Order: sequence, then C-alpha cells, then structure tokens
Amino acid sequence: MMADTLVLTPQQIIRKKAAGEPIQPDDSEMTRKHTIVVLVENSIGAFIRVINMFSARGFNIDSVTVGPTEDSSVSRMNIATVGNSRIIAQVLRQLSRLVDTIEVTDLTTTDYVERELCLLKVCYTKDSRSEILDVSDIFRGKVVDITKKTMTFELRGPSQKIDAFIDMMLPHNIVEVARSGRVAMQRDI
Repeated sequence: MMADTLVLTPQQIIRKKAAGEPIQPDDSEMTRKHTIVVLVENSIGAFIRVINMFSARGFNIDSVTVGPTEDSSVSRMNIATVGNSRIIAQVLRQLSRLVDTIEVTDLTTTDYVERELCLLKVCYTKDSRSEILDVSDIFRGKVVDITKKTMTFELRGPSQKIDAFIDMMLPHNIVEVARSGRVAMQRDI
C-alpha cells in the first residue's frame, strides 16, 4: 500500500460525500462563485427557512436579495455563494426539499445578466475632487449627494465593476459603502 493514499472506512466516505468534502487529498475541486435563484411562495417564514437551511449546514452566503415577481404570490431570491460542484449540488437538493420552494436554479453555468447597486460615500478635498469625479465618470457613476467634505456616488453594474470602483476609491478615504447584493436573470437563447 502506498504511503500517500488515505484509507477511509465506508462510514467516513459517506460522511465526506454528504459534506461535499474531497475523499482523497488530490480529489479537491476548485471552488467558485455561484448565483442561485430560488422561487418561493410569498408566505410568512419562507425567507427564514431558506436562510436557516444555509446556516444549519454551515454554508456561507455572500449576498441575498429578495423581491416579488410578476406573480404576487411568488418571491424571487437571488443567492450568491461559494463552493465546489458537490457542495452546490447538495445545496440545490436541500433547497428543492423546502416546503415553500417552487423552483431552484443555479445560473453559474448558463448565460445570465447580473447587476448590483452600490452607494459609496468618500471624503474629498479641492485637490482630489476632480480625480474622484474622473474615476466616477469612467465607471459611469452618478453623484447623488454632496456636502462640504463628502460625495456620495451611485453605481450600477456587475459585481466585478463595483469591486473595481471600490478599489479605485480606497486611496480617497471611503467613509461608507452600501451594496444591494447580486440580482441575476437567465438570458434567453
């Protein structure tokens, strides 16, 4: 028997598979961001049941947005999370089993449109004002509030655009950031 091969009992293998963990050290899969859309009945407690499912199983949520759909009895949840294919498959199965769930879709492997809203407040001086406005223009940001010391920008777009804008504003003393979380919809083919 080779020294680098790990010997597991059948029970350990079952537990690792259930947890979405790699069975052997070289089995590790690359984790990636996933955008999951869950349609749920618009009822009291539906949102908390979905969130509790993530929490009880130790899954992390990067962002979650919830809103009504064209049907007032149905709400749409957009959940951004990270995991390998086994963990995400487990999440999708467990979401599908919830009482109020109508449909669960992982948009990650499909063509989809994603947007996020960001409000960012930054300090400025006479010297830095024009540079800050130039950066905002490049990112198509909009000034929504201004005081003698701060400017507040509104920015819409994919999460990567929001991240890049925040990175460009870091040298200018960011006071506050508020992000809506991802909203995504599958594109028609």
